Order: sequence, then C-alpha cells, then structure tokens
Amino acid sequence: MKVITNIFKSSLGKKYLMAVSGLVLFLFVIGHLVGNLQFFLGPESINRYGHFLQSNIELIWPARIFLLAMIGLHIWSAIKLSIENKAARPVPYANWNPTTATYASRTMLMSGIIIFVFIVYHILHYTVQVQSINLTGQNFVSFEDPQKRHDIFKMMVFGFSNIWVSGFYILGIALLCLHLSHGVSSMFQSVGWKNEAYGPFLDKAARVTAVLIFLGYSSIPVAIFVFNYGKEALR
Repeated sequence: MKVITNIFKSSLGKKYLMAVSGLVLFLFVIGHLVGNLQFFLGPESINRYGHFLQSNIELIWPARIFLLAMIGLHIWSAIKLSIENKAARPVPYANWNPTTATYASRTMLMSGIIIFVFIVYHILHYTVQVQSINLTGQNFVSFEDPQKRHDIFKMMVFGFSNIWVSGFYILGIALLCLHLSHGVSSMFQSVGWKNEAYGPFLDKAARVTAVLIFLGYSSIPVAIFVFNYGKEALR
C-alpha cells in the first residue's frame, strides 16, 4: 500500500502513471483505427465487427471502464505534474526561447483538454447515439441491417455527411495526433527507455506514426463527405 501511495505522491511516480496510461490509450487508438477501417470493406464487415463488440457485454463494459480509468489517470497525472512544475519555478526563465521546444510539447495540456471534449462528443455521438447532437435529424439507434444487427455502416455515412461533424472530427483527430507526436516519444523518456543513441529515431517514429494515424482516421469522413463513399446507404 505504501508503494502505491508513493507512486501517486511523487513526481517520478506520476510520470510513470502518465506514461503507462498513455501507452494503454495509444494502443487503444491503434486498435480502434483497425476496427474503424473495416468501414471500407463494406456494411457486412463493419456491422459484423460492431455486433461482436455489442453482443459481448461481459467484455465490452470492463474494457470501457478500464479505458475511462486510464483517461482519468492520464489527465490527473498531467494536471498534477503541470502544477508541480509551475510551483517549482514560479519565475519564468529569463532567456526562455520557445523555438527550442516543439509546438506539440508546448501545447500538450491544452490539446489534451480539447481532445477530452472531443472524446466526450464522439462517445455521445456514435456510442450513446444521442439524436440531438448528430445534426442529421436521424435516430441512429433505429438503424438495422438485413440481419437485424445495428447498421453501423449507415450510421457512419449519415454522421459524416454533415460538414460540421466531419470538420470537428478531423480537427479532433489532428489534435490527438499532435498530442501523440510528442507524447509517444516522451513516454519512452519517462520510463527511462530513451537515450541519445536512439532518441532521435523514437522522435521521428512518433511523428510518422501520428501522421499515419491521422490519415487513417480522417480517411473515413473524407471518403464519405468529399467522395460520397457509401451514400447509397442513405437511399
């Protein structure tokens, strides 16, 4: 118990907590992307995938609770570390030059807060399926495919056919990937797995991974809104 208490009280412990929770969330982002990209395989693939998740309540709810706990832990540790850093140096550097740090590293807390707002909206939009915020006038809960499964394909097409929804989604993903471009690299530094030898490689790999994630997620609203992919589902 004392070890756990020390982890939550010490700055080093908070850095570990932020790194570990960040790793879990990063892996979820990758897994969620793989699942979402099944959209391009057609209604049968994405609807079957969604039905599998929704029909296994004993798996999906513990996973959701665990992920929410990781989000809470990540936000808490980030805020606490930010407060501690400011308290340790109440007077700013006399010759501080912002160009020595990347934009992503300077805006981690701000982008993290905006990402949290985006996540809340995204959950209400596609998971809880609150009709009043989807901006389409459609009741996503009522969508069913010929196999009586929830028609996720149709829901995604309707959802991303709105310019404001697609725009906010792409903006949210862009901020998430900006966050990841620095966060993934600093995660290795927090746990002591980054040194001068392969540090530059990790920095570059983090940026490349963030770009690939952005392209993967944003390809769905772009395909629907710009190229009318899947619009036959609206007829």
